[in-house]
Amino acid sequence: MSALLEKVKANLIISHDEDDALIESYVAAAKSYAESFQQLDEGYYNEYPISSATEQGIIMLATHFYESRDGSSGGFFGNNFRAGDQVWKTVHLLLRTGKEWKV
Repeated sequence: MSALLEKVKANLIISHDEDDALIESYVAAAKSYAESFQQLDEGYYNEYPISSATEQGIIMLATHFYESRDGSSGGFFGNNFRAGDQVWKTVHLLLRTGKEWKV
């Protein structure tokens, strides 16, 4: 089990392993999103360390993907129309610290 999978499961308060493959796919998607947002090469975080802020952004985003996979809720931010927006704002604040500011 990857360290990120363990951290996402802890964030979700999940102790079973039935959804590990699903959660791993959300971790991969969140990691890919972080790399794209930070203007890093695809697969960058497979070779280089992830900062604490970026790791937390990946954990929060993967958690959001899991908790709102049916599209009916905003995940851990609650079930309201602005919850999804708050997730993205928070994730973007965390990911900005590792962004390669290119012109």
